[in-house]
Amino acid sequence: MEGYDVITSDEHKLGHVVGTIGDNVIVEHGTLRKTKHAVPKTFAHADDGEQVVRLTVSKELVESSPKVQDEFDAHAVAEHYGLASGYEAPETLGDGELLPDDPALTAEDDELRAGIPTAEQERLRARRGDVTPESPGLLGERNPER
Repeated sequence: MEGYDVITSDEHKLGHVVGTIGDNVIVEHGTLRKTKHAVPKTFAHADDGEQVVRLTVSKELVESSPKVQDEFDAHAVAEHYGLASGYEAPETLGDGELLPDDPALTAEDDELRAGIPTAEQERLRARRGDVTPESPGLLGERNPER
């Protein structure tokens, strides 16, 4: 793959492959001021017949990625391209319990924790015709004694 031309998803010739580091293809581009950028192999597909590597990402995305210099930061590259390896997994309390600020919690979980009736509980209450002191209902209080 080394030496292959690199074509982006928006049909721009970006440069050529100068090597690989881990799961990344290193692309060099520019004529006078050459820069090197890493592209995860997930987004690169080599065509040995044409000696071309086609990317499924745009030229703009590659050019805005972290430059490869003396030190290579695979974490920063993965984060730039939105890959899961670029992010830390959220902590759990064990046995599958979620922390209070975990993004996996739903709005319903938040309502239950705060003591607010969930939408499902509100629908059930309305279907039964129950009246709560803080919520008299849309049609007013029902009083069967009247």
